[in-house]
Amino acid sequence: MGDTRKGRDKQARDAENRQRERELEEARERADEAEPRDEAEEADDDPNASRECHRRGCTEPATFRVLERYQEETGQGAVEAEAALCRDHTAEESPTNLDGVYADYVFRVVPILGTGTTDVA
Repeated sequence: MGDTRKGRDKQARDAENRQRERELEEARERADEAEPRDEAEEADDDPNASRECHRRGCTEPATFRVLERYQEETGQGAVEAEAALCRDHTAEESPTNLDGVYADYVFRVVPILGTGTTDVA
């Protein structure tokens, strides 16, 4: 085949078709594979799951869930920050985004059920 525009167009079409076939075959192979387990998602599914304190270096069991919903500084909308904390780190928590307060602003501390947080220290 000579080097003509028609020949180059045909080669380009053939290359695109081969690429599309490869992508389809790879997608079919991936469809047969099992999804990898996401342990973080599994822990989030059960809000009462036992876990350690979210703070770095703390190995105490989490006894409270702290939630803060505020407006993002970039104006992109509401942001929710949630962390499971031990009793000591929960006592240190306070609202940090008061400059982002709006009608739906939330700062909430909720005990995690089954962790023995009903006693008052």
